[in-house]
Formats: sequence, structure tokens, C-alpha cells
Amino acid sequence: MGVSNYDLVILGSGPAGEGAAMNAVKLGKKVAVVEQSPFVGGSCTHLGTIPSKALRHAVKQIMDFNTNPLFREIGDPRWFSFPKVLKSAEKVIQKQVQSRTMYYSRNRIDLYFGRGTFVDEHTIEVIEKGGNIEKLHAANIIIATGSRPYRPADVDFSHSRIFDSDTILELTNTPRRMIIYGAGVIGSEYASIFSGLGVLVDLVDTRDRLLSFLDTEISDALGYQLRKMNVIIRHNEEYLKVEPLDDGVVMHLKSGKKLKADLLLWANGRTGNTQNMGLELIGLKSDSRGQLEVDQEYRTNISHISAAGDVIGWPSLASAAYDQGRSAAGNAGSSRKWRYVNEVPTGIYTIPEISSLGATEEELTAAAIPYEVGKALFSRLARAQITGEKVGMLKILFHRETEEVLGIHCFGDQASEIVHIGQAVMAQKGKANSIRYFLNTTFNYPTMAEAYRVAALDGINRLF
Repeated sequence: MGVSNYDLVILGSGPAGEGAAMNAVKLGKKVAVVEQSPFVGGSCTHLGTIPSKALRHAVKQIMDFNTNPLFREIGDPRWFSFPKVLKSAEKVIQKQVQSRTMYYSRNRIDLYFGRGTFVDEHTIEVIEKGGNIEKLHAANIIIATGSRPYRPADVDFSHSRIFDSDTILELTNTPRRMIIYGAGVIGSEYASIFSGLGVLVDLVDTRDRLLSFLDTEISDALGYQLRKMNVIIRHNEEYLKVEPLDDGVVMHLKSGKKLKADLLLWANGRTGNTQNMGLELIGLKSDSRGQLEVDQEYRTNISHISAAGDVIGWPSLASAAYDQGRSAAGNAGSSRKWRYVNEVPTGIYTIPEISSLGATEEELTAAAIPYEVGKALFSRLARAQITGEKVGMLKILFHRETEEVLGIHCFGDQASEIVHIGQAVMAQKGKANSIRYFLNTTFNYPTMAEAYRVAALDGINRLF
């Protein structure tokens, strides 16, 4: 067993690890990536972002077929099982792995598949699947090990009826009724997916409204649409205990209620993957959720060891993780300061989608900032009428006096795409960030992008 020397060793090949590796090699660094799974891509590719969004797309197509009158001339509505729909997601995963493996090969980045642990502040020991041990010495190290679902000790996740957001992809049947505990992004997305397959869903929310970080009007719209899909939303509830049975699961709530379903999906929080890495040997400590603290250059309290992605917490989005990884690698061993990722659009893939950037109405009101609202209802847009995707709206918040765009909030089909037009305007400096950009720009017609012109006209007409 020899020691291989590198400028940078990265633990994890998810979005943060990949972003770090690609940027570092472009900067002339000799790079190695350690991945404990047999394939690159991390949880994003294999368990989280890609499979859940591929699932959502397939379910959305099924819903469109079953509700569009045009298709009734072809045949009756069809029912699809969860395992059958999951196969479409598996095809996407394979393509993603192939693409990402090629990126590493093309850029001459060394991949080590095995468990990586710290021996000292500059050395990583990798135990590969076959038992072979490699030691990697690096001037700089980036921890990009991601996260996993949080599992409370009093819930038996070994039971065949209890799942988390990772193991739900192993489900071999379609339940008639299910409980989803946790109404955050993951819980809300899976409530959309399963209800779209005809499953009766009890969505247990520990807060007083869905996704409370969103603009209230958007949050309320999501709740309305989920209820239309036959989801029962139970706010301000906490579990007392989970009782697994041979034929299902009973959840006892602190309020005295009891819920019974065929299965339970636990979707309440995530934990950083920092366990059994030897962090204690080098003086690095994670918090109670397994997350590492970093500064605005993504450095830990050990200057040559950085961290990025879900393992550092907010915003726990694949999009942000990739940019965080790039910045962490750029800062490592360099005098140049790379961007600190602090403005990230939300992308929530419920049915319909949600995406937002900037301040909410509640935040602007609390800060006593004089703002106005411009709205475009999708039901009034020609493109939405053509596609049949008439549920949703675009909402622009802007300063009454300076006309600066302060927030973009979108609910509806393609919301995660639509938001980026507003993002580009908000990123401009000074007077270039203005609601009037959307009035003075010609948009293709008919398009969903035209919603910006409609919302801007609505907002400007409110000024006096």
C-alpha cells in the first residue's frame, strides 16, 4: 500500500463534489474523488433529485392522459403501478451515471470507490469494496459527503411498512393509503406523486402551513391543489409513536388522533453524512444534525479542509451544491475569492411546480418596505390555454418608488424555468433592475414567459 499525492482530494461525487472536481482540474490541480457507492452521482442522482423528478414527470404524464378529454377518444383512463412508473426513473439514472462518469474520465480525475476516512489532516484512507486500502495525501481536502434522511430512534425503519425518502424507491407495490410525516419540500413532492397515482395520502405537517418559507399566497395555492388531489393535510401535528402492524402502520399523534395506512413515508428532515469519517482525529466537529460549519469561503476551522453541499446545511439544493463545490475548490489554495452562494431560487417539484427568489410579501411588510404587486394568472395566458396548464400564476413584488424588483414567486407548470427570467433582471445593478424591463422587452407570443409582461402591466397600473 503506497501513498498517492494530490493537490486536492474530494470526499463525495454528488453535485458539490462534482462541481469542486471539475473546477479544480480546470485550475490545473491534480484531483482525486472518493465515492463510497459503486457509481458516481451521489444521493442526488441515485436517491433524491433525479429519481423523484423523473417520477414526478411520469406521474404528470399519466395525470394529463387521464384528465384530457382528447385522450378519451383513444381509450379509457389507465392506472399505473408505482413500480412500473419507477422504471422510467431508472432509465434516467443510468444515463446520468454514464454522463458523469465520462466527465471524470475526460478530465483525468482519479476515482476511488470505497469508504474514505481521515488518518490525519492531510491524509485520507480509502477502503475499497474488495478490501484493498489506498492512502491519499492532499494539500487540500473538500468534504462533500451530502446528507441522508433523518431517522428518529423510536421509529422502526427495518419494518417492511416504514420507509424514508431513500428507501421509498425500493417499494414493490402501490399502496391504497399512505401517511407522509413531514410536509417540507420532500414530503410535499411525494404527496403530489402518490396522490397522482390515486393513492389516498395523509400529509402530517408539524407547522401551521405548508412550506412556511414561501410567500403565503403561494403556500395556500399549493395546499388548495393538494386537497383537490384528495390529500388530507393535517397541520400543527406531531407524532407520539409509530405502531407497525402486519397489514399497515398506525401513527399516534400527540393531539390524540390516530392514523392508519398501508405504509408510512418519513420525510421529516435530513442529517449530514459525517459519521465514521475520523473527524474527531483532526478536531472537526459536526452539529446535532451532522452538519459542518464553514465560513464564506467554505473553509472549516481547519483552513485547508473545506466543505460544500448538503453536509453544510442550507439551502440543501443540488443547484446550490454544485456552485458551492466550485467555489470551495476555487478558494482552496488560491488567493482569489470565489462567490459565496447566498441567493438561490427555490425549485419545488410538486404538481404544479413552485419556484421563487427574493423577498416575500410578509418579509417586505415586516421591514416596512413600500412595495407593490403585479400578477399574471396562467388561466389568462394563451400558451397555458393551449397546453391546458391553466393552474398557477406569476407574482412580481417591486418597490413602489424605485421600481426595483424585490421578489419573484411562481406557482404552476414550468415554474422552475420561468423564475430564471426574473432572476436575471434582479441580478442587474442599479436602475437596470426594474419592473419596467418587462414592459420594454418584447416576449415571444404565445409563451409562458409572456407572464412577466402581463404581471408588470398589472403592477404598474397599481401605482398612483
